[in-house]
Amino acid sequence: MTAIDHAHWAAYLAAGVDERLELPAITKQVDELSIADAYAIQAALLELQLGRGDTLAGAKLGLTSVAKQEQMGVSEPCYGWVPASTVVANGATIDLAELIHPRCEPELVFVLAQDLAGPGVTADDVLDATAKVVGGIEIIDSRYEAFSFTLPDVIADNTSAARVVLGTDGIGPRDHDLAAIECWFDINGEQVGEATGAALLGDPATCVAHLANHVGQAGLKLEAGWHILAGAVTDAKPFTAGTTATARYSVLGDVSVTAV
Repeated sequence: MTAIDHAHWAAYLAAGVDERLELPAITKQVDELSIADAYAIQAALLELQLGRGDTLAGAKLGLTSVAKQEQMGVSEPCYGWVPASTVVANGATIDLAELIHPRCEPELVFVLAQDLAGPGVTADDVLDATAKVVGGIEIIDSRYEAFSFTLPDVIADNTSAARVVLGTDGIGPRDHDLAAIECWFDINGEQVGEATGAALLGDPATCVAHLANHVGQAGLKLEAGWHILAGAVTDAKPFTAGTTATARYSVLGDVSVTAV
């Protein structure tokens, strides 16, 4: 079996971002793409971004609902990174000319006060290390044709990361049962989704613990000051011109973003 050229495929995905091009999935072009190779491509892609002067603002999880895991045939989330260049303020507008075929989804976001380094990180450790929890919306934008990919493909593509909208209201991590936080997701004023924090594997803090333990396997850590996206609580919706997406949270206030 031919070895996977991680740098080549990272450059391939970076070109998709730069040129706003839909690309054939990597798994359609190689004999086999392992999960380990996919994360190696993701790391090389991140290295390219940081080499251009970007910095890291956090990390993120995908597939944090049981239904999505069953759909993809996996038993744990997938993981990616949040470059600082992708973070925008609540109420921002997003220029669709910068993206390919974006979708939007509401997120619970942990703002860290202390580093978290696996292995062995627990949900309680996450709560101890968290300054506050805020609402957010993630704009995902797969670089693959027709938004179609396998699990290794999406891992390599930094779990479709594109933009992150952060709320300003927040709560202390132990001020409220995070699993009980309610979210109503609206598109142009019409409710299209509803869920609670329990959608995230039963406990959003457990999701962040998974992430800390995952990066710990590579000798990395989640750093104080970072924003950690625990996962989408509802399905993603198309984010097209003129769309205003609003995530309304029971204790975190509203977060909104508009496509232009």
